Amino acid sequence: MEPPTRLGRAAKGVTLTLVVAAVVYPLLGVIGTSFASQSDIIRSSGLVLWPEHPTLEAYRTIFTGGVVTRALLVSVCVTVIGTALALLVTIGMAYGLSRRDVVGSRFILMTALFTMLFNPGVIPNFLLVNELGLYNTFAALVVPTLVSAFNLVVLRSFFMNLPEELYDAAKVDGAGDFRTLVRIVLPLSKAVIAVISLFYAVTYWNAFFNAMLYLGDSDKWPLPMVLRTFVLQGQGLDSAVAGESVAPQQSVQMAVLVVAVVPILCVYPFLQRYFTKGVLTGAVKG
Repeated sequence: MEPPTRLGRAAKGVTLTLVVAAVVYPLLGVIGTSFASQSDIIRSSGLVLWPEHPTLEAYRTIFTGGVVTRALLVSVCVTVIGTALALLVTIGMAYGLSRRDVVGSRFILMTALFTMLFNPGVIPNFLLVNELGLYNTFAALVVPTLVSAFNLVVLRSFFMNLPEELYDAAKVDGAGDFRTLVRIVLPLSKAVIAVISLFYAVTYWNAFFNAMLYLGDSDKWPLPMVLRTFVLQGQGLDSAVAGESVAPQQSVQMAVLVVAVVPILCVYPFLQRYFTKGVLTGAVKG
């Protein structure tokens, strides 16, 4: 409990500065390069932090080509629908497993935990998706990752830590399980639900592996798949955009990367206070 020394404060400040610089520098480079002209890229040898001749030509190129716009719409729909369905299923399972009088709850919980330790592998998953008729459908991007065992365990533990007197009072008032969940449990669980929502949203937004396995039609690709194919691998980038573009290829690549990253960065500030509340709640209850 002693106050930190000057050397300790200086070391913390230097460490924090280095961490922030390591995070901010690449991000500024990506954003700056997306607005850079060909002369800016040549002068800076590729990575532009502050373009002297900023231009929106790279963004105009990717949004007039059709591929990025369609992939962005697919990613938004998959993320919104997938997150909503995942929350619905996870909350229902977590609430049921948190009640001690539910028959078979321990077996279901152990089955969920088993999936955290043993992964069936790519080929069995692909065969299952194919047999269910989900191949080359948008449902293949949502259903295989509908429930996360980790999120299920976290939410179940939170529900079990709620005072048992709340459930008893609800029963005395004649409330059933569904009404108890909606009227009592969920309003008290906003913080943990917000955190899990972000986990699911980030998972669905960044998922490209399922798209690579289960989608044979490139018109159904989400944005991460377009980012991987046209940016990271550099394949077919010229055919992905329409018309003759005067934007440098590197600027177009960075513009696609910005479009893929910015939505999640915009969502996080609205959930930050729930993160803080969730951490404090866990510390008090732990």
